[in-house]
Amino acid sequence: MLGMIKNSLLSTVEAWPYQVLSKGEKEQLSYEERVCEGGRFAVVEVVGKPFDEASKEGVLKLLKYVGGTNDKGVGMGMTAPVSMTAFPAEDGSLQQKVKVSLRIPSQFQANPPCPSDESIKIEERQGMTIYSTQFGGYAKETDYVNYAAKLKSALGSEAAYRKDFYFCNGYDPPMKPHGRRNEVWFVKE
Repeated sequence: MLGMIKNSLLSTVEAWPYQVLSKGEKEQLSYEERVCEGGRFAVVEVVGKPFDEASKEGVLKLLKYVGGTNDKGVGMGMTAPVSMTAFPAEDGSLQQKVKVSLRIPSQFQANPPCPSDESIKIEERQGMTIYSTQFGGYAKETDYVNYAAKLKSALGSEAAYRKDFYFCNGYDPPMKPHGRRNEVWFVKE
């Protein structure tokens, strides 16, 4: 636990590498099209719980993993964002299934430590092109659903992206009260 706290408070945060392809604004919503690098990710899936509760549970498990609860007992440092894969229902609300993921820091990409928690899996992911919009505050399910609806409206029917899931991303530790960064990402098809 001490390693997790030290890791999240004192370490530098490595950003998930991406390149902005274009920027747009429509209906008072700014958005970007980006290419995000692939790599190895620590992933935990939580089912049967509301989005906010499931996200918190998954994030805590991943923080413990990068904080040293792994086979090498090594604190790896933080990466941002913490990404929650949300699965929308027909009515736009979110299903009770969340995949929480964290990109493994660069120095551990080639050989990541094995998680001590068996619910955490290491996944290899390809790079992807996304549509992204950003907002502030302490994000909850209602905020992500609201901004996903705004992004969908701003992109209109001409943009092709995955409709069966989207990413809800948080960049900041909970103890940062101001200037918080959250994003919704749609994966371009």
